[in-house]
Amino acid sequence: MGKFEGKTVMITGASGALGSVAARRFAAEGARLVLVDRIEEHLDKLIEELGAQHMKAMADLGQADDVGRLIEQLEADGVRIDVLIHTVGGYAGGTPVHEASIEEFEKQFYINTRAIFVTCGRVARHMIQQGIKGKIVVTLSKAAEKGVKNSAASSASKAAAKSLVESMAQELQQYSININGVSPSTLDTEANRRAMPNADFSTWVNPDDIVDAFMFLASEEAQRIRGVNLTVYG
Repeated sequence: MGKFEGKTVMITGASGALGSVAARRFAAEGARLVLVDRIEEHLDKLIEELGAQHMKAMADLGQADDVGRLIEQLEADGVRIDVLIHTVGGYAGGTPVHEASIEEFEKQFYINTRAIFVTCGRVARHMIQQGIKGKIVVTLSKAAEKGVKNSAASSASKAAAKSLVESMAQELQQYSININGVSPSTLDTEANRRAMPNADFSTWVNPDDIVDAFMFLASEEAQRIRGVNLTVYG
């Protein structure tokens, strides 16, 4: 019997390099999955691989109406979300603040902060209303710890995300809902290798290492852990 047998795990960014690894690992441990992304054909391939018992959902995670409709549909179908694994995030940089556009700033806060505020907030509301002692795990970033030259919007948005997780941990404790973060350094993915071909890949973190942290924080073994930022830097 798998560790997550009988549990429903929602994974955002499910078709991405990190989300797809998480989907395979949680499915192997018996979880029923709700796979959320914006590219339907990628989700279809993942469902075909993992099995028809899993569900797919399309949503813009920064839009409260989108996420609200998704959760309402799941509730109408009798689905209870026991675990949320939020893997969505992004990076943009290369210019100092005095040269960067406001559009770049807003885009970074949309994907790295607003999406967490909306998605984790709506899932937490579902858990409270359904009486679920759930687990929420959010992908944060090493960049949250200190501002980085020419990456101010990204660093600031990820620092704000970390603060959101810490605040929610205090708010949700009374409901026995745990929310924690996992901060990777650079992930060893094909896309990152293409983008940084001269980097030292040996110092990067494998997605499976991050998913190990996800699975621990989503498990009963982490029942007393709230509001932490678990760093996985390799």
